[in-house]
Amino acid sequence: MKTALSATHTKVADEVWLATALLHREHLERADFEIEEIMERAAKEAGNQPLRPGVYVHIVQHCVANRAPNPGRYRMLYETAPGRRRLFRTGDNYDPAREGAKTVPDREDIPSKYANLLDWVREWNQGAVEDKIKNDPLLALYGSGKDLWADEHADVYIRRLREGWE
Repeated sequence: MKTALSATHTKVADEVWLATALLHREHLERADFEIEEIMERAAKEAGNQPLRPGVYVHIVQHCVANRAPNPGRYRMLYETAPGRRRLFRTGDNYDPAREGAKTVPDREDIPSKYANLLDWVREWNQGAVEDKIKNDPLLALYGSGKDLWADEHADVYIRRLREGWE
């Protein structure tokens, strides 16, 4: 027997996070989802219970890290383009007024059948952070040019380059 999320007293923000996390796990090849897709996935998890009215506004506004809080200030989702969302990841920019806000549900606040999603998302997030670091164009420059002045002090090298400028 399937237990509806809304019947378990799950917070609406956690319900939205769970629906989005399930979509990510089911569609690893996809970077983000349309708002309507997240709504449909949340409805599927709700079973025969109607979706609570707050689900839509949480997907659109309250849970979206890179939007100004109004009034919800969660950092659970990230707007990748108008009408598209994905889970918030470490390193994503966000509205400063959302600093310190919740990014994932607390394990005790969600039905136990979804607890493994928290572990899965931690690994998924870590992989994204590693990819971001590996593919960052500025971090890729780290150490470049060090052979230019390897045999002389940096100040001497700069002084030599500037000779004859005046």
